[in-house]
Amino acid sequence: MACERSPLLAHGIFSMVADNGDSRRGSSAAGDSSSKANPRTLNTFFGVIVPTILSMFSIIIFLRTGFVIGHAGLLYGLLMLGVAYFIISLTILSICAISTNGAVQGGGAYFMISRSLGPEFGGSIGLMFFLAKVCACGVYVLGLVEAILNIFGQDAVTGLGIRVLPQGYWFSVLYSSVLLLLCLVVCLVGAHIYAKASFITLIVVTVAVLSILISPLIVGPRHFNLTHMLDHNHTIIHGVYTGFNSSTLANNLGPGYSLDYSTNKMMSFSAVFAVLFTSCTGIMAGANMSGELKNPSVAIPKGTIIAVLYAFVVYVLLFLLLSSTCDRLFLINDYAVFQRINIWPPFVIVGVYCASLSAAMCSLIGASRILHALAVDQLFGALCVISGNPWVSVLYTWVLVQCTLFAGQLNVIAELVTVFYLLAYAAVDLACLALEWASAPNFRPTFQLFSWHTCLLGMLSCLVMMFVINAVYSSASIVMLLLLLLFLHYRSPTSSWGYISQALIFHQVRKYLLMLDSRKDHVKFWRPQVLLMVSNPRSSCQLISFVNQLKKGGLFILGHVQLGDLDMLPTDPVQQHYNFWLSLVDKLDVKAFVDLTLSPSVRQGTQHLLRITGLGGMKPNTLVLGFYDNCYPEDYFLQEAAFCEGADKGSGSSAGFEGDHFGVDLPSLQAHFPPVRHTESPRFLQPDEYVGIISDAIKMGKNVCLARYFFQLPPEGKGTSAKYGDSSDMIDVWPSNLLSADGSGSFADVCSLFLLQMACILNMATRWRRARVRIFLCVEAESGDQGWLAKEERFRELLGKLRIRATIKIVAWDRVVRLLRGTDSTAPPVASEEFLSAVNSLLKEHSTSAAVRFLYLPRPPTNSGQSQQYLAQLDAVTQGLGPTLLIHGLTPVTCTEL
Repeated sequence: MACERSPLLAHGIFSMVADNGDSRRGSSAAGDSSSKANPRTLNTFFGVIVPTILSMFSIIIFLRTGFVIGHAGLLYGLLMLGVAYFIISLTILSICAISTNGAVQGGGAYFMISRSLGPEFGGSIGLMFFLAKVCACGVYVLGLVEAILNIFGQDAVTGLGIRVLPQGYWFSVLYSSVLLLLCLVVCLVGAHIYAKASFITLIVVTVAVLSILISPLIVGPRHFNLTHMLDHNHTIIHGVYTGFNSSTLANNLGPGYSLDYSTNKMMSFSAVFAVLFTSCTGIMAGANMSGELKNPSVAIPKGTIIAVLYAFVVYVLLFLLLSSTCDRLFLINDYAVFQRINIWPPFVIVGVYCASLSAAMCSLIGASRILHALAVDQLFGALCVISGNPWVSVLYTWVLVQCTLFAGQLNVIAELVTVFYLLAYAAVDLACLALEWASAPNFRPTFQLFSWHTCLLGMLSCLVMMFVINAVYSSASIVMLLLLLLFLHYRSPTSSWGYISQALIFHQVRKYLLMLDSRKDHVKFWRPQVLLMVSNPRSSCQLISFVNQLKKGGLFILGHVQLGDLDMLPTDPVQQHYNFWLSLVDKLDVKAFVDLTLSPSVRQGTQHLLRITGLGGMKPNTLVLGFYDNCYPEDYFLQEAAFCEGADKGSGSSAGFEGDHFGVDLPSLQAHFPPVRHTESPRFLQPDEYVGIISDAIKMGKNVCLARYFFQLPPEGKGTSAKYGDSSDMIDVWPSNLLSADGSGSFADVCSLFLLQMACILNMATRWRRARVRIFLCVEAESGDQGWLAKEERFRELLGKLRIRATIKIVAWDRVVRLLRGTDSTAPPVASEEFLSAVNSLLKEHSTSAAVRFLYLPRPPTNSGQSQQYLAQLDAVTQGLGPTLLIHGLTPVTCTEL
């Protein structure tokens, strides 16, 4: 965009964008030219140490050090300092590890977290970190106003200033707004001036700190009268500066919490710690510069650790100095204590102003860059509109900071800032912990002084301290984080960054697959693990959805054989098809894997898939095939609205018309799968090959299901509201071999019980739970032998033991059996056309109203020459029945034991 050609944050020490090598689109032209003209020029000192020290000193070192010692005392103050630096030290180890595993681009902590944990967690934490930066900017501006009013305010507690500025809540808001506007102008017009002056700012702040440290050696004891406005009355408090004194030190060792004169609220350990911890929120300033550092893998760990140690030593010295020289009343009632006891007060005044302005502009720039990075990544829809331009990001950030200024006092929002930063630090520790636990081969940080123990301890420390500081703010921030996570999960943003969740899942699944020992399988815990062979999903979508209901939490694999010979091809054509099949799975909303193979014949390809599909204890035990007949299938893509062009506009579907991030949009999905077979289409599968597939599966010990007429089921994919399986629907089971003269001989062999189990599994599925199961027992009622009554009773008893709720229907089929046996009782039974027609009529008579039927599938003939006859018999028996599943079960699947 033309408006992105401004010099906005194109360079500078505190720029949070590494323009060099940013893979995301949306970087400004100025940024690109800057990175080309000045690539990676910053060394450890200017690129890491300077920004980190300035960020950690900020306003707290000058205006709140005395406040901490006055309320908490030296011992508790050192404890707070130790806890704060312990937490950030653990987080620094994680930051150094992540930042030295690859270049950190624009967005700082957001970039690191999002590229490590994925868009959902990264986006939510990024927005929380943006809010932390916004509040921190407000803290620094309010602190600067406080410092100005201490000198120039009409009610200033110090007598060193010119009391010309009126004071009050609205005046404080006005002064804060003017200073924030100044920061905005600098960020929009002259950010490079600020960046170049950062080293000078550090010198000024260092001189101010040195003047504070040497002043007690020169300045003698003094008494001060401090005036405060409490309940519209002026209160005068006497403060004493004793110089180095052992009695003063002894009196300041323990805590002495009292009212804060600026907010009139009672202080506590958590409240004081929250104020102190705001001085520890700049540890990522160096890591944000990795794209502009000459050697980031060396500079970030070295520079960050040096800067943090330097800041820690300075704070310890200042704590010891104040506790040894100033009485508690003086420390509690005057934030500007360093000005009063300094050899030359303007040293401190200039230091305060420089540190405050530097920190405020750093936070404003940093927050706007995080917002811009979020917008470029397009995780939040509306956010992309309002802040896709860097200028707009800065303006939007400025508006939010302006809102925080209505708090009026630094201490009011210090706790909120601290909670947000702690949450961001905990997320960084979590990111490093997840990378370490995932054992990803490409996680090879050059910084090695960390382990999963330090990451876990750092994360837990941050979370615990959040609730110690303010349980309400902490709970609210976590709730807000969870809501953002749900929002991003609902939007389902897809990225090419990589997902740590996938690495962790892989790590755990591999471990559990090794533990899943097939030798320990037990019939009580058997479940179907289905390989469904699909020729063309255009005609098989209803069957795919039905098998998804039938798997009962088991393995479900869509198999497809592409005909060809790899020796004759330059590359494997199967690999480029996976994304289309996976998009189809997403579109149908089924929980299935996809396995494709290349083979000269469908039969050989199916053998390959039956042998090698799955892993460990998760391998298919059931093969499902579409029925082999002469009817021409219908095109499901033309029937279902979800597959029509434009159906998914605005729906957020990953495979919608707008396309997903894997290169598959709806037109591509439709074009990839060929049209359904019609009258002129050649058949790639011959009858003997189809029957051979059934025989191969049985030889391999796999159960076989043949599915017919499932295109008649209403669709149940995404975008449809079709329902079936209500209380008026029936699931019919015919456990007898209807093509055998002994079809009524047994109702409870392995195959019959397998049919019953599959029917029960379907009945347990959500969409079929209200359907009723009917079992049809074929008996020869007219014969003199009444043994079938005993068999029926035993069968009813077995159903009770198996906890199968079903209605048993007795079907007399004497007439049908006579057609099979013929008049010559010594001749082998022959399945004549008349017999097959009679069986078909019997099924239609009793099962016409059923939603789906389960029939006994006879074994295929051993002689391949009889394949055509075998298929013709199956076709005649099931002709016109409706959705029917012919099943041949080999696996014992039922158990009466507990």
